[in-house]
Amino acid sequence: MKRLVTLAFTGIMFLSMTGCKTPSSETGTAENGLNTAFQTETEITLDQMKASGVLCRFGEGMWEIEFDSPNTLSGVKLEFTDGTSTASYKGLSFSVPQSALPVKSMMSNLISVADELARQEELSGESENGEIKISGNLESGEYILTADKSGNLKRFEMPNMKLVMEFGEMSEIGSEIKSEETTSATVPQPETETTVSS
Repeated sequence: MKRLVTLAFTGIMFLSMTGCKTPSSETGTAENGLNTAFQTETEITLDQMKASGVLCRFGEGMWEIEFDSPNTLSGVKLEFTDGTSTASYKGLSFSVPQSALPVKSMMSNLISVADELARQEELSGESENGEIKISGNLESGEYILTADKSGNLKRFEMPNMKLVMEFGEMSEIGSEIKSEETTSATVPQPETETTVSS
């Protein structure tokens, strides 16, 4: 009798444990849209601070973000080149302002993750609602990068830092860079006056 009760109890425990398990998440892959030059609008929430601006990636290690809000950062551009960062406002360079230091740190985390992922042939992670969630760890904590089915940035989170970056539609900027270079390389020809003799 005791043995029967023990077996029944063990069976109930096993069923209750397996019944409470969450279904295993599916692994999915997507194209890698991070290995291009692109720009996108971004909304940043870092604890109590909110900011927005335009984020650009020109290549590995070469990024910039120009803020349009809040007022303390509006017009400020942070440029990141091979691990160094500079700030400018309407063409004038200066040291990174105190109000931008937290965002600068979080941008460095995003750049580190995105550039590392950009080297891969495709993105792989947890598939959810047609998106790919890629998680990992940095020195400053755990991150979750979300990409759409084309491999474009959608979201970057670091829960322990209370950081959420939301990204709008990504557009390639390679053609724009080339056209700007072509324009700047063109030397304007001086106009010649012609006189008509009467």
